[in-house]
Amino acid sequence: MRTCFLLAGLLALAFSAAAAAENPVVLIKTEKGEITVEVDLARAPVTAANFLRYVDGKLYDGSVFHRTVTMANQPKDAVRIEVIQGGILPGEKEFPPIAHETTAMTGLQHLGGTISMARGTPGSATSSFFFCINPQPELDFGGKRNPDGQGFAAFGQVVKGMDVVKAIHVLPAEGQSLKPPVKIISVRRIER
Repeated sequence: MRTCFLLAGLLALAFSAAAAAENPVVLIKTEKGEITVEVDLARAPVTAANFLRYVDGKLYDGSVFHRTVTMANQPKDAVRIEVIQGGILPGEKEFPPIAHETTAMTGLQHLGGTISMARGTPGSATSSFFFCINPQPELDFGGKRNPDGQGFAAFGQVVKGMDVVKAIHVLPAEGQSLKPPVKIISVRRIER
């Protein structure tokens, strides 16, 4: 019996390592530094593929991080979060909205360094994404940040450059708008 549990544990670990090895890594170069992200194509296939479509089309190049949400700049929100947001593109560069992949479906959570898709209603996400500064459970399925309770679609994790994310988070802003915004120079897949 003990051998079965050990074998099952080893198989689960091997499967997890194999899935992680298949996940693409993306380098986001900004004027404030570089952020490296592992995109979880294995667990969030719809959302990850959408993001990678923009990456592979080089559509994020020249866009910006435009928004910082801090504990101090959301006085009317009962549920406060800490994120930076970027990747808004002109309508002609956007692909159609994607189906909403909840964290209940993917098993991912909004932890510190999680990358997730911005959205209005479920199924309205296109190009805009955000990074969590710290754990943000209210952004997960069932969380109270959105009245619909569907949360946001997490699809990856910062593996290097969280210092850059945090530095952008504390830059000067008017309300939640970064003044000036932080330019995204390029976003590309890279080898592990």
